Amino acid sequence: MNVARLKLITRRPAVIISALLTVAVLSWFGVNRLVNRFHEQEKALARHLYERGQRAQDAGNPEAALGDFRAALNYSHDNFQYELSLARALRDTGRTAEAETYLIGLWEHSPQEGPVNLALGRLFAREQQFDKAVQYYHSAIYGLWASDPEVKRRTTQLELIEFLLQHKAYPQAQAELTSMASALPRDPSVRLQVAGLLVRAQDNEHAFSQYQQILHIDPRNAAALYGAGQAAFALGRYRTAQTHLQMAVRENPENQQARHLLETATLISQVDPFVARISDKERNKRLRSAFLRAGDRLNECAKSQNIDLSPQLPANGLPALEGQWVQIKPRLAKLSSSDGVLDQVMDLVFEIERQTQSICGAPQGADQALLLISQDRAGVEQ
Repeated sequence: MNVARLKLITRRPAVIISALLTVAVLSWFGVNRLVNRFHEQEKALARHLYERGQRAQDAGNPEAALGDFRAALNYSHDNFQYELSLARALRDTGRTAEAETYLIGLWEHSPQEGPVNLALGRLFAREQQFDKAVQYYHSAIYGLWASDPEVKRRTTQLELIEFLLQHKAYPQAQAELTSMASALPRDPSVRLQVAGLLVRAQDNEHAFSQYQQILHIDPRNAAALYGAGQAAFALGRYRTAQTHLQMAVRENPENQQARHLLETATLISQVDPFVARISDKERNKRLRSAFLRAGDRLNECAKSQNIDLSPQLPANGLPALEGQWVQIKPRLAKLSSSDGVLDQVMDLVFEIERQTQSICGAPQGADQALLLISQDRAGVEQ
Protein backbone atom coordinates (compact mmCIF):
# COMPACT_ATOMS: atom_id res chain seq x y z
CA MET A 1 0.00 0.00 0.00
CA ASN A 2 1.52 3.33 -1.04
CA VAL A 3 1.69 6.42 1.13
CA ALA A 4 -0.96 8.25 -0.80
CA ARG A 5 -3.47 5.51 -0.30
CA LEU A 6 -2.66 5.22 3.40
CA LYS A 7 -3.20 8.93 3.80
CA LEU A 8 -6.54 8.52 2.10
CA ILE A 9 -7.68 5.83 4.52
CA THR A 10 -6.50 7.70 7.60
CA ARG A 11 -8.61 10.60 6.55
CA ARG A 12 -11.67 8.33 6.89
CA PRO A 13 -12.19 7.73 10.70
CA ALA A 14 -15.31 5.64 10.22
CA VAL A 15 -13.34 2.99 8.38
CA ILE A 16 -10.73 2.86 11.12
CA ILE A 17 -13.34 2.53 13.88
CA SER A 18 -15.15 -0.16 11.95
CA ALA A 19 -11.96 -2.15 11.48
CA LEU A 20 -11.03 -1.85 15.14
CA LEU A 21 -14.50 -2.93 16.21
CA THR A 22 -14.33 -5.94 13.94
CA VAL A 23 -11.02 -6.95 15.42
CA ALA A 24 -12.37 -6.43 18.98
CA VAL A 25 -15.51 -8.48 18.34
CA LEU A 26 -13.53 -11.30 16.78
CA SER A 27 -11.13 -11.23 19.71
CA TRP A 28 -14.03 -11.26 22.22
CA PHE A 29 -15.63 -14.24 20.55
CA GLY A 30 -12.31 -16.03 20.52
CA VAL A 31 -11.60 -15.34 24.18
CA ASN A 32 -15.18 -16.16 25.18
CA ARG A 33 -14.95 -19.44 23.33
CA LEU A 34 -11.73 -20.29 25.14
CA VAL A 35 -13.25 -19.32 28.50
CA ASN A 36 -16.38 -21.41 27.86
CA ARG A 37 -14.26 -24.31 26.78
CA PHE A 38 -12.22 -23.99 29.97
CA HIS A 39 -15.38 -23.90 32.11
CA GLU A 40 -16.78 -26.94 30.35
CA GLN A 41 -13.56 -28.79 31.04
CA GLU A 42 -13.81 -27.75 34.70
CA LYS A 43 -17.40 -28.99 34.89
CA ALA A 44 -16.47 -32.27 33.22
CA LEU A 45 -13.61 -32.73 35.67
CA ALA A 46 -15.92 -31.87 38.58
CA ARG A 47 -18.46 -34.46 37.38
CA HIS A 48 -15.74 -37.08 37.10
CA LEU A 49 -14.50 -36.35 40.62
CA TYR A 50 -18.02 -36.31 42.04
CA GLU A 51 -18.90 -39.64 40.41
CA ARG A 52 -15.70 -41.20 41.72
CA GLY A 53 -16.45 -39.87 45.19
CA GLN A 54 -20.01 -41.17 44.98
CA ARG A 55 -18.76 -44.65 44.11
CA ALA A 56 -16.50 -44.57 47.17
CA GLN A 57 -19.40 -43.34 49.33
CA ASP A 58 -21.71 -46.07 48.03
CA ALA A 59 -19.00 -48.64 48.75
CA GLY A 60 -18.98 -47.55 52.39
CA ASN A 61 -15.75 -45.57 52.22
CA PRO A 62 -16.70 -41.95 52.99
CA GLU A 63 -13.11 -41.13 53.93
CA ALA A 64 -11.96 -41.80 50.38
CA ALA A 65 -14.92 -39.84 49.01
CA LEU A 66 -14.08 -36.67 50.94
CA GLY A 67 -11.15 -35.56 48.77
CA ASP A 68 -13.07 -36.11 45.54
CA PHE A 69 -16.11 -34.18 46.78
CA ARG A 70 -13.94 -31.28 47.95
CA ALA A 71 -12.12 -31.16 44.61
CA ALA A 72 -15.41 -31.36 42.67
CA LEU A 73 -16.74 -28.44 44.67
CA ASN A 74 -13.59 -26.42 43.93
CA TYR A 75 -14.17 -26.86 40.21
CA SER A 76 -17.92 -26.26 40.43
CA HIS A 77 -18.63 -23.71 43.13
CA ASP A 78 -22.09 -23.57 44.69
CA ASN A 79 -23.15 -26.92 43.22
CA PHE A 80 -25.96 -28.03 45.52
CA GLN A 81 -25.49 -31.78 45.02
CA TYR A 82 -21.71 -31.68 45.44
CA GLU A 83 -22.01 -29.67 48.64
CA LEU A 84 -24.69 -32.00 50.02
CA SER A 85 -22.60 -35.06 49.24
CA LEU A 86 -19.56 -33.49 50.89
CA ALA A 87 -21.63 -32.76 54.01
CA ARG A 88 -22.83 -36.38 54.12
CA ALA A 89 -19.28 -37.68 53.83
CA LEU A 90 -18.14 -35.33 56.59
CA ARG A 91 -20.96 -36.57 58.80
CA ASP A 92 -20.18 -40.22 58.09
CA THR A 93 -16.52 -39.73 58.96
CA GLY A 94 -17.32 -38.11 62.28
CA ARG A 95 -16.60 -34.52 61.24
CA THR A 96 -20.03 -33.48 62.46
CA ALA A 97 -19.25 -29.82 63.21
CA GLU A 98 -18.04 -29.17 59.65
CA ALA A 99 -20.91 -31.24 58.23
CA GLU A 100 -23.42 -29.20 60.22
CA THR A 101 -21.94 -25.95 58.87
CA TYR A 102 -22.42 -27.08 55.27
CA LEU A 103 -25.89 -28.49 55.89
CA ILE A 104 -27.20 -25.45 57.76
CA GLY A 105 -25.93 -23.29 54.89
CA LEU A 106 -27.83 -25.45 52.39
CA TRP A 107 -30.92 -25.45 54.61
CA GLU A 108 -30.90 -21.64 54.91
CA HIS A 109 -30.82 -21.44 51.12
CA SER A 110 -33.47 -24.17 50.57
CA PRO A 111 -35.31 -24.97 53.84
CA GLN A 112 -37.92 -27.15 52.12
CA GLU A 113 -35.48 -29.50 50.41
CA GLY A 114 -36.19 -33.06 51.61
CA PRO A 115 -32.63 -34.39 51.13
CA VAL A 116 -31.11 -31.54 53.17
CA ASN A 117 -33.57 -32.00 56.04
CA LEU A 118 -32.97 -35.76 55.97
CA ALA A 119 -29.21 -35.25 56.13
CA LEU A 120 -29.68 -32.93 59.12
CA GLY A 121 -32.00 -35.44 60.79
CA ARG A 122 -29.39 -38.17 60.42
CA LEU A 123 -26.66 -35.84 61.66
CA PHE A 124 -28.51 -34.96 64.87
CA ALA A 125 -29.55 -38.60 65.32
CA ARG A 126 -25.87 -39.52 65.17
CA GLU A 127 -25.15 -36.88 67.82
CA GLN A 128 -28.05 -38.18 69.97
CA GLN A 129 -29.84 -34.82 69.83
CA PHE A 130 -33.30 -36.35 69.98
CA ASP A 131 -35.55 -33.30 69.54
CA LYS A 132 -33.51 -31.79 66.69
CA ALA A 133 -33.34 -35.15 64.90
CA VAL A 134 -37.12 -35.59 65.08
CA GLN A 135 -37.65 -31.99 63.91
CA TYR A 136 -35.57 -32.39 60.76
CA TYR A 137 -36.91 -35.87 60.00
CA HIS A 138 -40.41 -34.39 60.04
CA SER A 139 -39.29 -31.55 57.77
CA ALA A 140 -37.85 -34.13 55.38
CA ILE A 141 -41.09 -36.15 55.38
CA TYR A 142 -43.10 -33.09 54.39
CA GLY A 143 -40.34 -31.53 52.27
CA LEU A 144 -39.73 -31.36 48.52
CA TRP A 145 -38.28 -34.33 46.65
CA ALA A 146 -37.19 -34.21 43.02
CA SER A 147 -38.21 -37.79 42.23
CA ASP A 148 -40.44 -40.51 43.77
CA PRO A 149 -41.70 -38.19 46.52
CA GLU A 150 -44.14 -40.71 48.01
CA VAL A 151 -41.51 -43.43 48.29
CA LYS A 152 -38.89 -41.02 49.67
CA ARG A 153 -41.31 -39.68 52.29
CA ARG A 154 -42.33 -43.18 53.35
CA THR A 155 -38.75 -44.44 53.67
CA THR A 156 -37.84 -41.30 55.63
CA GLN A 157 -40.77 -41.85 58.00
CA LEU A 158 -39.74 -45.49 58.46
CA GLU A 159 -36.24 -44.32 59.32
CA LEU A 160 -37.67 -41.88 61.86
CA ILE A 161 -39.73 -44.69 63.40
CA GLU A 162 -36.61 -46.86 63.74
CA PHE A 163 -34.91 -43.94 65.49
CA LEU A 164 -37.87 -43.53 67.87
CA LEU A 165 -37.92 -47.25 68.67
CA GLN A 166 -34.20 -47.20 69.43
CA HIS A 167 -34.94 -44.53 72.03
CA LYS A 168 -38.01 -46.45 73.32
CA ALA A 169 -40.22 -43.49 72.40
CA TYR A 170 -43.14 -45.85 71.87
CA PRO A 171 -46.05 -43.36 71.93
CA GLN A 172 -44.34 -41.21 69.27
CA ALA A 173 -43.53 -44.28 67.17
CA GLN A 174 -47.14 -45.44 67.45
CA ALA A 175 -48.39 -42.04 66.28
CA GLU A 176 -46.09 -42.11 63.24
CA LEU A 177 -47.13 -45.65 62.36
CA THR A 178 -50.83 -44.92 62.75
CA SER A 179 -50.58 -41.94 60.39
CA MET A 180 -48.56 -43.99 57.91
CA ALA A 181 -50.88 -47.03 58.00
CA SER A 182 -53.83 -45.04 56.68
CA ALA A 183 -52.11 -44.36 53.34
CA LEU A 184 -50.10 -47.50 52.62
CA PRO A 185 -49.99 -49.12 49.16
CA ARG A 186 -51.45 -52.59 48.74
CA ASP A 187 -47.96 -54.08 48.55
CA PRO A 188 -47.89 -56.81 51.27
CA SER A 189 -44.13 -56.37 51.82
CA VAL A 190 -44.61 -52.71 52.81
CA ARG A 191 -47.54 -53.57 55.07
CA LEU A 192 -45.58 -56.40 56.69
CA GLN A 193 -42.80 -53.97 57.52
CA VAL A 194 -45.23 -51.53 59.12
CA ALA A 195 -47.00 -54.31 61.03
CA GLY A 196 -43.67 -55.55 62.39
CA LEU A 197 -42.81 -52.04 63.55
CA LEU A 198 -46.21 -51.78 65.26
CA VAL A 199 -45.39 -54.93 67.22
CA ARG A 200 -42.03 -53.46 68.23
CA ALA A 201 -43.82 -50.25 69.25
CA GLN A 202 -46.00 -52.37 71.57
CA ASP A 203 -49.16 -51.62 69.59
CA ASN A 204 -50.41 -55.16 68.99
CA GLU A 205 -53.98 -54.02 68.35
CA HIS A 206 -53.04 -52.02 65.24
CA ALA A 207 -50.46 -54.64 64.26
CA PHE A 208 -53.15 -57.33 64.25
CA SER A 209 -55.38 -55.08 62.12
CA GLN A 210 -52.54 -54.55 59.66
CA TYR A 211 -51.85 -58.29 59.40
CA GLN A 212 -55.56 -58.84 58.77
CA GLN A 213 -55.46 -56.37 55.89
CA ILE A 214 -52.51 -58.23 54.39
CA LEU A 215 -54.41 -61.52 54.65
CA HIS A 216 -57.36 -59.88 52.89
CA ILE A 217 -54.98 -59.22 49.97
CA ASP A 218 -53.03 -62.48 50.26
CA PRO A 219 -54.87 -65.06 52.43
CA ARG A 220 -51.97 -67.55 52.43
CA ASN A 221 -49.21 -65.11 53.31
CA ALA A 222 -47.22 -67.15 55.86
CA ALA A 223 -45.52 -64.13 57.44
CA ALA A 224 -48.85 -62.34 57.93
CA LEU A 225 -50.46 -65.47 59.39
CA TYR A 226 -47.63 -65.83 61.89
CA GLY A 227 -47.67 -62.10 62.68
CA ALA A 228 -51.43 -62.15 63.25
CA GLY A 229 -51.03 -65.16 65.54
CA GLN A 230 -48.26 -63.42 67.50
CA ALA A 231 -50.25 -60.21 67.88
CA ALA A 232 -53.42 -62.06 68.93
CA PHE A 233 -51.41 -64.08 71.45
CA ALA A 234 -49.88 -60.90 72.91
CA LEU A 235 -53.40 -59.45 73.20
CA GLY A 236 -54.55 -62.54 75.11
CA ARG A 237 -56.85 -63.69 72.30
CA TYR A 238 -55.66 -67.27 72.41
CA ARG A 239 -58.40 -68.87 70.34
CA THR A 240 -57.79 -66.40 67.50
CA ALA A 241 -54.05 -66.89 67.89
CA GLN A 242 -54.46 -70.64 67.65
CA THR A 243 -56.41 -70.36 64.39
CA HIS A 244 -53.82 -68.13 62.70
CA LEU A 245 -50.85 -70.10 64.01
CA GLN A 246 -52.30 -73.37 62.73
CA MET A 247 -52.52 -71.85 59.27
CA ALA A 248 -49.02 -70.32 59.60
CA VAL A 249 -47.51 -73.72 60.41
CA ARG A 250 -49.44 -75.29 57.53
CA GLU A 251 -48.02 -72.70 55.12
CA ASN A 252 -44.51 -72.82 56.58
CA PRO A 253 -43.79 -76.04 58.53
CA GLU A 254 -40.20 -74.86 59.15
CA ASN A 255 -41.35 -71.95 61.34
CA GLN A 256 -40.42 -73.36 64.76
CA GLN A 257 -41.41 -70.16 66.57
CA ALA A 258 -44.94 -70.40 65.18
CA ARG A 259 -45.06 -74.07 66.13
CA HIS A 260 -43.97 -73.35 69.71
CA LEU A 261 -46.48 -70.52 70.10
CA LEU A 262 -49.21 -72.75 68.67
CA GLU A 263 -48.41 -75.45 71.25
CA THR A 264 -48.78 -72.91 74.05
CA ALA A 265 -52.06 -71.50 72.67
CA THR A 266 -53.42 -75.03 72.26
CA LEU A 267 -52.35 -75.97 75.78
CA ILE A 268 -54.13 -72.90 77.18
CA SER A 269 -57.38 -74.00 75.54
CA GLN A 270 -56.90 -77.51 76.94
CA VAL A 271 -56.22 -76.63 80.60
CA ASP A 272 -58.56 -73.66 81.14
CA PRO A 273 -61.53 -74.64 83.37
CA PHE A 274 -63.34 -71.38 82.60
CA VAL A 275 -64.14 -72.31 78.98
CA ALA A 276 -67.89 -72.13 78.48
CA ARG A 277 -68.32 -74.94 75.96
CA ILE A 278 -66.99 -77.86 78.08
CA SER A 279 -69.03 -80.25 80.23
CA ASP A 280 -69.08 -80.18 84.05
CA LYS A 281 -67.09 -83.41 84.11
CA GLU A 282 -64.36 -81.92 81.94
CA ARG A 283 -64.40 -78.71 83.99
CA ASN A 284 -63.91 -80.65 87.24
CA LYS A 285 -61.10 -82.65 85.64
CA ARG A 286 -59.32 -79.45 84.57
CA LEU A 287 -59.84 -77.92 88.00
CA ARG A 288 -58.17 -80.86 89.79
CA SER A 289 -55.35 -81.01 87.23
CA ALA A 290 -54.60 -77.28 87.61
CA PHE A 291 -54.66 -77.60 91.41
CA LEU A 292 -52.21 -80.51 91.46
CA ARG A 293 -49.95 -78.90 88.87
CA ALA A 294 -49.76 -75.72 90.96
CA GLY A 295 -48.84 -77.77 94.03
CA ASP A 296 -46.00 -79.46 92.17
CA ARG A 297 -44.77 -76.11 90.89
CA LEU A 298 -44.85 -74.70 94.42
CA ASN A 299 -42.74 -77.55 95.81
CA GLU A 300 -40.28 -77.53 92.90
CA CYS A 301 -39.72 -73.78 93.25
CA ALA A 302 -39.32 -73.94 97.03
CA LYS A 303 -36.81 -76.79 96.73
CA SER A 304 -34.73 -74.95 94.12
CA GLN A 305 -34.53 -71.89 96.40
CA ASN A 306 -34.06 -73.83 99.69
CA ILE A 307 -37.33 -72.43 101.06
CA ASP A 308 -38.86 -74.40 103.95
CA LEU A 309 -42.59 -74.96 103.33
CA SER A 310 -43.28 -76.47 106.77
CA PRO A 311 -45.93 -74.59 108.81
CA GLN A 312 -44.63 -71.37 110.27
CA LEU A 313 -46.29 -68.67 112.31
CA PRO A 314 -46.86 -66.18 110.91
CA ALA A 315 -46.67 -67.75 107.45
CA ASN A 316 -46.17 -65.64 104.35
CA GLY A 317 -44.89 -66.02 100.81
CA LEU A 318 -44.62 -69.58 99.53
CA PRO A 319 -45.18 -71.20 102.96
CA ALA A 320 -48.51 -69.36 103.24
CA LEU A 321 -49.55 -70.63 99.81
CA GLU A 322 -48.52 -74.12 100.83
CA GLY A 323 -50.77 -73.84 103.88
CA GLN A 324 -53.77 -72.85 101.77
CA TRP A 325 -53.04 -75.63 99.28
CA VAL A 326 -52.82 -78.25 102.06
CA GLN A 327 -56.16 -77.09 103.50
CA ILE A 328 -57.95 -77.59 100.18
CA LYS A 329 -56.25 -80.87 99.17
CA PRO A 330 -58.41 -83.24 101.31
CA ARG A 331 -61.49 -81.85 99.60
CA LEU A 332 -60.02 -82.35 96.14
CA ALA A 333 -61.86 -85.62 95.40
CA LYS A 334 -65.18 -83.91 96.08
CA LEU A 335 -64.42 -80.61 94.37
CA SER A 336 -67.00 -79.62 91.82
CA SER A 337 -67.28 -76.54 89.72
CA SER A 338 -70.95 -76.46 90.67
CA ASP A 339 -70.05 -76.03 94.33
CA GLY A 340 -69.09 -72.42 93.73
CA VAL A 341 -65.43 -73.11 94.60
CA LEU A 342 -64.08 -72.82 91.06
CA ASP A 343 -62.99 -69.22 91.54
CA GLN A 344 -61.58 -69.93 95.01
CA VAL A 345 -59.43 -72.84 93.84
CA MET A 346 -58.27 -71.14 90.67
CA ASP A 347 -57.43 -67.91 92.54
CA LEU A 348 -55.01 -69.99 94.64
CA VAL A 349 -53.61 -71.71 91.54
CA PHE A 350 -53.03 -68.37 89.84
CA GLU A 351 -51.41 -66.85 92.92
CA ILE A 352 -49.04 -69.82 93.17
CA GLU A 353 -48.09 -69.42 89.51
CA ARG A 354 -47.52 -65.67 89.90
CA GLN A 355 -45.39 -65.89 93.04
CA THR A 356 -43.30 -68.81 91.83
CA GLN A 357 -42.64 -66.91 88.61
CA SER A 358 -41.29 -63.92 90.56
CA ILE A 359 -39.04 -66.20 92.64
CA CYS A 360 -38.05 -68.98 90.25
CA GLY A 361 -38.47 -67.41 86.81
CA ALA A 362 -40.80 -67.98 83.89
CA PRO A 363 -42.53 -71.39 83.88
CA GLN A 364 -43.03 -73.77 80.99
CA GLY A 365 -45.78 -76.07 79.77
CA ALA A 366 -48.99 -76.21 81.78
CA ASP A 367 -47.63 -73.76 84.37
CA GLN A 368 -47.01 -71.20 81.65
CA ALA A 369 -50.52 -71.79 80.30
CA LEU A 370 -52.07 -71.28 83.75
CA LEU A 371 -50.03 -68.12 84.30
CA LEU A 372 -51.22 -66.67 80.98
CA ILE A 373 -54.85 -67.53 81.80
CA SER A 374 -54.44 -65.71 85.13
CA GLN A 375 -53.60 -62.53 83.24
CA ASP A 376 -56.83 -62.59 81.21
CA ARG A 377 -59.42 -65.26 81.98
CA ALA A 378 -61.69 -64.18 79.13
CA GLY A 379 -58.91 -64.24 76.53
CA VAL A 380 -59.05 -67.99 75.92
CA GLU A 381 -62.42 -67.73 74.18
CA GLN A 382 -61.47 -64.76 71.98
